[in-house]
Amino acid sequence: MTELNRTDYNAVLFDLDGTLVDTAPDMVAALQVLQQEYGIEPAPYEIARTFVSHGAIGLLTLGFQECEVSYGNELHHQFLEIYASMICVESRLFSGLNELLNVLDASDCPWGIVTNKPEQLTLPLLIELNLAERSSCIVSGDTLPVRKPEPDPVLLGCEILGTSPELSIYVGDAERDIEAGRRAGMATIAAGYGYINDEEDPREWGADIIAETTDELKQIILNSINGDANEFF
Repeated sequence: MTELNRTDYNAVLFDLDGTLVDTAPDMVAALQVLQQEYGIEPAPYEIARTFVSHGAIGLLTLGFQECEVSYGNELHHQFLEIYASMICVESRLFSGLNELLNVLDASDCPWGIVTNKPEQLTLPLLIELNLAERSSCIVSGDTLPVRKPEPDPVLLGCEILGTSPELSIYVGDAERDIEAGRRAGMATIAAGYGYINDEEDPREWGADIIAETTDELKQIILNSINGDANEFF
């Protein structure tokens, strides 16, 4: 299946880490720096990469299995400080997605970002990538009192874009993303190319469709906003 069930969607919202931007190189590097400071063998990149969509706490739980890890504790603060200092050294848009964003812009189809990443990290990253001004909305993890999987952040994204959830698509690489989109009444696409570990199965998340590659994602989205992706590629 390479299509959603309609071709008149008029807005697209993206998760950030592991969906729109490949932030794993910098987030894992920050974890490895902190591990070295504590005399711990750095986690292998390929393993740590699959935990990036679970944020700082997910990475710290992997990298500091003998330590207490919680929001706001010393380890968490240290990680955020290190990561903020290297927010966009190697982070890049996933291959082909700049082309997709260009087509959405040219088609007057607004797009935005809804992430659980806090604003103090989201905005500097997007500014460095020249995405902050391009995006029609940015909803961060602390924009509202609740975060995904609650539907409120994606509903706010739809409101900012001036569209209804029923005519909007949400793309994410974690189960919480798909749950938030579904609860909001949006079409959902699971980014199968994202940061998914061996214990997770996107087929169980209830997404309307899974995009295994960024090329598939481009095709699905463009078919869904005008019915013919070939018009653009």
